[in-house]
Amino acid sequence: MTEDMQNLSPYKTLESIQDRKLQLRKEIRRDNDQINKLSKQLFTKPAPLMTKRGKLNVNGLMATGAGVFDSILLIWKLYKKFKLKR
Repeated sequence: MTEDMQNLSPYKTLESIQDRKLQLRKEIRRDNDQINKLSKQLFTKPAPLMTKRGKLNVNGLMATGAGVFDSILLIWKLYKKFKLKR
């Protein structure tokens, strides 16, 4: 090795390389756990509209109502854009 290459490397011993490797593995595992947790939240089933006792679930109604409202707005905008002029 040349002197320039030795000056560029921050690692002087095998132990420092192993320590850095362990640190990177811990960070990767932590990031992987966080990604898994967020992806599970993203792909969970929506709340049902009715509970087992027969009561309406407010969260389910809000999600469905928002979806219906969004669909109606989309249809209205498309109708206004593409309607035939007479």
